[in-house]
Amino acid sequence: MEDQNKNYMDITQTSYTGSFVNLSDCPPADKPEYAFIGRSNVGKSSLINMLTSRKKLAHVSNSPGKTQTINYFLINNSWNLVDLPGYGFAKVSRKQRSSWSKMINSYIKNRENLVCLFVLIDSRHKPQKTDLQFIDQLGQWEIPFVIIFTKTDKIKQQIVQKNVKLFFSEMRKEWEFLPPYFLSSAIKGLGKKDILEYINEYNIRFGAIARSSHL
Repeated sequence: MEDQNKNYMDITQTSYTGSFVNLSDCPPADKPEYAFIGRSNVGKSSLINMLTSRKKLAHVSNSPGKTQTINYFLINNSWNLVDLPGYGFAKVSRKQRSSWSKMINSYIKNRENLVCLFVLIDSRHKPQKTDLQFIDQLGQWEIPFVIIFTKTDKIKQQIVQKNVKLFFSEMRKEWEFLPPYFLSSAIKGLGKKDILEYINEYNIRFGAIARSSHL
């Protein structure tokens, strides 16, 4: 039975805004913004399609490194969902990886209306050095983030729980406080309501801050 007390947001309108390689070209920073990022082939596009109930909104591919630009989607005409290129392994040149890294870092560090960064972690694997290094960098930059463990339907739940526990055990070596996290499955829709509820709560808070700034 669905919890009627949940502040669940229904996505009724989704539109592609554009793809950008420079922060200066991105849409005006006048709406709350939520970006999604993870290692290549972590299931980012599938998750975005699941959240928006659009099968082909974000391009799904078995080949790592397909997302090469900062991709914007306007949701309910009120907030931006941003699909960022993956970090880590991709079958591209070192020069291209360096270019992507500069683009991603510039966006994350300087986008003033970025409310939260969702960092996707593949639940099938034990803690990966690349993920932990990226998260530590976010901490140095003081970027608010949430972790989403993806592909939880691909393995047994006890293995998912074990890998999640291991991941946070590694984080505790550097972090005093751990971030919020969600378990997700693009196939089963797991995590959709909780993630959208989380975004909606921040949208409400963002709206209140925007209104107070005009008083």
